[in-house]
Amino acid sequence: MALAALGWVLADGQRAERFLALSGMTPETLRAGLADPAGQNAVLGGVLDFLLSYEPYLVAAADALDISPQALAAAREKLV
Repeated sequence: MALAALGWVLADGQRAERFLALSGMTPETLRAGLADPAGQNAVLGGVLDFLLSYEPYLVAAADALDISPQALAAAREKLV
């Protein structure tokens, strides 16, 4: 679910830029984090934190992924 949310974030250039700016990641560190099993939870947790911090994105992502916003919040809790 978090990986699908990342796909949704990255599908829009402005959203992707905002995510990278707010998370402090670069495209390279994002790719490296996803490639490293130990870093995946941090990257995916960061994506969910990004969505949870801005309700319009949270609702739009949940709608696009055909899940509830609460399911995204629950997914974040599981990554802790």
